[in-house]
Amino acid sequence: MSTIKTRYTLTQSQKMMIFVLSMSLYGLSNMFTELVPGIKLGPIELSIEYFAFIPLTLCMLFHPLYAAVGAAVGEVIFGELMLGQFGGLGELEKFITFSLAMYTAGRMVSDPKNRRQVGVAAITGVAIHQFFSSVIDIVKVWVGVEELEAVKGLAESIVVIEGVGFLNDVLFSGILFALIPTMYLVPRLYGKIEPLLGMKPRERNMKYATGAWLSPKLVIAGTFLVMVAVGSELLSESGWNFGDFELAGAESNEKTLIWLSMLVAAVVAATAIIALLRRSARKRQEAGQADA
Repeated sequence: MSTIKTRYTLTQSQKMMIFVLSMSLYGLSNMFTELVPGIKLGPIELSIEYFAFIPLTLCMLFHPLYAAVGAAVGEVIFGELMLGQFGGLGELEKFITFSLAMYTAGRMVSDPKNRRQVGVAAITGVAIHQFFSSVIDIVKVWVGVEELEAVKGLAESIVVIEGVGFLNDVLFSGILFALIPTMYLVPRLYGKIEPLLGMKPRERNMKYATGAWLSPKLVIAGTFLVMVAVGSELLSESGWNFGDFELAGAESNEKTLIWLSMLVAAVVAATAIIALLRRSARKRQEAGQADA
C-alpha cells in the first residue's frame, strides 16, 4: 500500500525565525556588495549584483515564502532605511520581483540532494528576477516616464542595453554568486543544519504545496504581482511617487552608514541563530528527560 506524503509544514515561530534569519543574512550580504567596486571592460561593467545564494539556499532548505519575503524585507531595511534613504512606491517593484523569483526557485526544488535540480532552480530564480527588472525598465522608456535613448531618436535601443545587462547579471552574478555556491551549499547543508536550528528536514521529494511547482495559482498570482510591480514603478517615475525620502547627510556619510547597517544586520542574525540553537538544545534536553 502506497503512503501519502504530507506537505512540509513549520510552526509559526519557526516561520518567523526563518524570516528574520533570511532578512538579516541577506541584508548583511547586501552591504558587502556596496563596498565591492565594479570592474569595467569597455562598455560592459562587471559588478556583484547580489549574493543570491543566501535567499536561494534558505528557500530550498526551509520554506520558500518566508525566506524570500524575509530577504526582500532585509534589502529594504538594511539597504535603504538604514542608509537614510527610501525610494517610496518605487521600491515595491524590486520587492515584488525579487520575492517572486526567489519563491519560485524554492518551489522548484523537491529534492535538495539533487544538484542538477538545485542548479536549474538557482539560475532560473536569478533569470526570472533579472528578466522582470529588464522588461519593466523597457516599459518605462516606451511608455515615456523615463528618458533614455542610447541611439538618438530610437527608443528601441533600450532593448539592446537591457538585453546586455540581463546577460551580464545572469552569466556573471548568476553563475558566480548564485548557481555555484547554491549547488554546493544546499546538498551539503540538507539534513545537517535543520536539526541544529531545532527543525526537522523535509523529506526528499516532499513538496511545499500540492501539485506541480508551476501551478495555475502561481501563474495567476505571479502575473497579478508583476502587473502591480509595473504599475507602481510607472507611477513612481511619472511623479506620483510617495513615501520616498533621503536624510540630510546620508550621501556624505554613506560609508559610515553602510558599516552601521552591517553591524546591526550581524547582531540581528547572531541573535536569531543563538535563539534557534538554544531552542534546539532545550528540545533535545526535554526529549532526553522524557526518555529517561
